[in-house]
Amino acid sequence: MKIVRTLFRIIVGIVFIFSGFVKGIDPLGTVYRMEDYFLAFNMGWANDLALPLTVFLCVVEFILGISLLFNLWIRKTAWILLPMMTYFTILTFFDAFYNLVPDCGCFGDAIKMTNTETFMKNVVLMAMVVPIFLWRNKYRSKMKPAGDILTLILVSVLFTGLNLYCLWHLPVIDFRDWKVGNHINKSSDQAVQFFVTYKNRYTGENKEYLTPNYPWNDSTWLAEWIFVSQRVEDPNEGSMNLMIEDTLGNDFTRQILDIPDYHLIVVAYNLDQANRKAMQKLQSLYEAASMAGYSFIGLTSTLPEEIVAFTKETGAGFEFYISDDVILKSMIRSNPGLILLRDGVVVKKWHYNDIPDWERVSKNYINN
Repeated sequence: MKIVRTLFRIIVGIVFIFSGFVKGIDPLGTVYRMEDYFLAFNMGWANDLALPLTVFLCVVEFILGISLLFNLWIRKTAWILLPMMTYFTILTFFDAFYNLVPDCGCFGDAIKMTNTETFMKNVVLMAMVVPIFLWRNKYRSKMKPAGDILTLILVSVLFTGLNLYCLWHLPVIDFRDWKVGNHINKSSDQAVQFFVTYKNRYTGENKEYLTPNYPWNDSTWLAEWIFVSQRVEDPNEGSMNLMIEDTLGNDFTRQILDIPDYHLIVVAYNLDQANRKAMQKLQSLYEAASMAGYSFIGLTSTLPEEIVAFTKETGAGFEFYISDDVILKSMIRSNPGLILLRDGVVVKKWHYNDIPDWERVSKNYINN
């Protein structure tokens, strides 16, 4: 039985460490998924709590994994492990049965799982967590309780710092399509189709629409229907499901992504919430890049009239194009963020806290 106890402890510990780590290094991605849950449960008022709750849960999950893997203070941490695992097993059961959110993100963007697969994974974990809880008094650390506690506190502080660093800059490991080095340009002219599913708040009815053929600008309709999920049908090999349109609805995807030289893209999915100080730096960068003959544009999901108001307020001189906010959020975890491309390849990405000047971009990347 000692071998079984040790095996269960190590397996669950590794899973918790991995799960907490991949979500913790991408806190904004986890925030977006938490907001999906708040939307599904009509808890929009809780969106402001999404970020602190995300950091807290990621740290707790990581610490529970450390406790299990290294056999630290398990007699106490087991009282957190079992209720937490029980809650998420129940939640993922409802996900699997009712499809509340399209992706729970239990392993962030590192490993994609369906809701059913996530629930089954949790069932398997519960089959080990329950015995761990029952055997909690049989686990003996090689250190005294004070040593266990101090170790867990130190790891908590360090991992919280890593969470905040990735929030204030960019994830230290990027699992998404738009990571540095990836090709993102199209390889054919076949049309990409975007489908969105909405659910009626009152009847529970689900309807799928081909974008933009749905009443997205009808406030009365939006009061009755809530967004559930999005899917993309893209026959183009190597494409990243990104559609770029001007304010009149003309498709500029190929013209922009297939530019055969260096060019810069500002990504700001929500201009109203975009960092204003960073926009001033981006304007200076735009002026220098334009003088040097390089393309410089912005992508946003903000409505055209709001784009006009924003450019007047901030003095942003570069042209904004419109894209889907879900895709923009996946491109870069920053609002705004900056992406440098060359020949359809992602060369570099910057958080708004790290916006470079033109001299640095030119010296380190373009003329390197």
